[in-house]
Amino acid sequence: MDTHVSASMPHDMTSTELDQWSNHWLAVVEEALSGWISPQAPAGLGDAMRYAVLDGGKRLRPLLVLAAREAVAHGSKDAALDEAALRAACAVELIHAYSLVHDDMPCMDNDVLRRGKPTVHVQFGEAQALLAGDALQALAFEFLTPESSAIPDGVQARLCRLLATSAGHAGMAGGQAIDLASVGVALNEDQLRQMHRLKTGALLEGSVMMGAACGETTPQALSGLKRYGQALGLAFQVVDDILDVIADSATLGKTAGKDAANDKPTYVSLLGLEEAKSYAQSLLREALDALRSTGLTHTHTLAALAERVVNRNT
Repeated sequence: MDTHVSASMPHDMTSTELDQWSNHWLAVVEEALSGWISPQAPAGLGDAMRYAVLDGGKRLRPLLVLAAREAVAHGSKDAALDEAALRAACAVELIHAYSLVHDDMPCMDNDVLRRGKPTVHVQFGEAQALLAGDALQALAFEFLTPESSAIPDGVQARLCRLLATSAGHAGMAGGQAIDLASVGVALNEDQLRQMHRLKTGALLEGSVMMGAACGETTPQALSGLKRYGQALGLAFQVVDDILDVIADSATLGKTAGKDAANDKPTYVSLLGLEEAKSYAQSLLREALDALRSTGLTHTHTLAALAERVVNRNT
């Protein structure tokens, strides 16, 4: 398996170049996930875990890890740090997948469709879905700390901390708690932004920073990458809110219109559709400005990913 993160083109990436880069890394990540998530877990648990993760999803978080690793690799090859980036890419996808399994359950959002197929609790039952999520969360940290690895211990520790912080009470889980407490509540824009910075943005920002941890960086570069991750994370959620209104379930691969049906506060309900679209574009400009401030010369893939996130239709 080729795990070397190569340098990006010395110019702005075309859509075709981004497709080629993405397709290569999506195949590498999918192969790694399929090989590392064992179907042998007891009592059918492995089947539920694999169902939750494989053959679906945009894999945006792994791609952000790998693009950020590319940005801080400065065109050089380091097998141990490239392996660390691939493991981080897979680990963050496990955390994302586990969160979706739990979010879809009846005690949370009670959804029946995810990635174009029945949700895990519909397919395997609620108890097995709960356990599958638990097991995926634990497995993510196993991925980051392999036995007999050349990955420096300090890098492994930093990756574990970044992922844990992004996923815990100060990140994704905290944001979900706010979300559940906000049904039917009229949030202002600052409150809505804080909820989404935690629920969705923290793991996207964490993906960028995990990639950055797999290379040499300056305080200037880290600051710029962090601001890029924050802007992109919020932009992703704004676009999600827009698509929940204008797209259908078949296009999205999940239930459309559920935010309005569940009386959840969104950027569209707060700002209106056109203003939400304008806000997404302003966040894209903010993300691209942050990349330019890093002083890094291999940020073209990160820039192209940001543009694709904001201008997507699914």
